[in-house]
Amino acid sequence: MTGLIAVFRKEMAGFFVSPVAYCVIASFLFIFGFFFWANMSFMSLVSLQAMNNPMIAERINLTDIVVRPLLQNMGIVLLFLIPLLSMRVFAEEKKSGSIELLLTYPISDAAVVLGKFLASALLLLIMLLATWPSMILLFGIGDPDAGNMLTGYLGLFLMGGAFMALGVFVSSLTENQIISGALTFGAALLFWVLSWSSTLAGDPWGTVLRQLSILEHLESFYKGLINVSDLSFFVLFTSFFLFMTFRSLETYRWRG
Repeated sequence: MTGLIAVFRKEMAGFFVSPVAYCVIASFLFIFGFFFWANMSFMSLVSLQAMNNPMIAERINLTDIVVRPLLQNMGIVLLFLIPLLSMRVFAEEKKSGSIELLLTYPISDAAVVLGKFLASALLLLIMLLATWPSMILLFGIGDPDAGNMLTGYLGLFLMGGAFMALGVFVSSLTENQIISGALTFGAALLFWVLSWSSTLAGDPWGTVLRQLSILEHLESFYKGLINVSDLSFFVLFTSFFLFMTFRSLETYRWRG
């Protein structure tokens, strides 16, 4: 696809020229480190109590006490941090006027959208991989479920990619980064909590709300399961908002 690599490289350079990427990654790792320490401390406390209670000792494992709660907490953290990464993708280009220059290059709109999204997704992957040294340490002190750990990270990456696509779309609608970030967070939070009101809505709307909820499709990954329906949801969710971004650029080009 013409120009995709060029856009991808430009976007990656843009992330690390500004302090935003460094601040977001540092914040993510700091919060991850805090939750890792908290969960390990709780594990130590439970282990000490289990010394006097064999029944508790049989149910203690690193996966349930450390790994799964840690990944669930990281999902919530990403919900807050991803809008900070995606808010500048197109909004900054629009505010500086460089979007006009970008759209005059012999580069397809699809290449622009995919190049920016892939750069954002790679940054997300870097953030997640940076936490792996701590997770690997767990294998030195116990026997966590590696499969559960991998599926949990896969779920976080798919969720992050879906929210990133949503953020890229919102960023294409405005030139104000603050508005872009706020709208992305609001929309992401809405998709996160939709299933909470499913019981009040009743059928069939309750079923619809559950199917549209990110959290509903993320839980199976935390449990070590990979369902085709959940994978399909994240792929379709991401593809839909990337397509909407493409249409947004077409509309901007037409108006220009």
